[in-house]
Amino acid sequence: QVQLVESGGGLVQPGGSLRLSCVASGSIRSINRMGWYRQTPGKERELVAAITTVGGTNYADSVKGRFTISRENAKNTVYLQMNSLKAEDTAVYYCNVHPITWSSPSWGKGTLVTVSS
Repeated sequence: QVQLVESGGGLVQPGGSLRLSCVASGSIRSINRMGWYRQTPGKERELVAAITTVGGTNYADSVKGRFTISRENAKNTVYLQMNSLKAEDTAVYYCNVHPITWSSPSWGKGTLVTVSS
């Protein structure tokens, strides 16, 4: 089964930027849609952005115009460029396929993004 490793999180001030990376242990070329999710304590994990194999994207309303998802199949990597970060973007960010089904890869450890002054 494909394993997913997220990185790139950290502490950033409001208005700042971060670029998250998700590297898969196997090929993602055939995976139709990859997504970035986030979760905060006490809340369910939510989809932030998703991208198809041909580059079609969709975003949660809360991040439209600020986040950009991309994928590099040759490197089995999915990225999330996050600009104009807000305190409410603070969360642990995960990547996985979209939608999640019984056969989806296990969740990775995620990467923590903290937006604070």
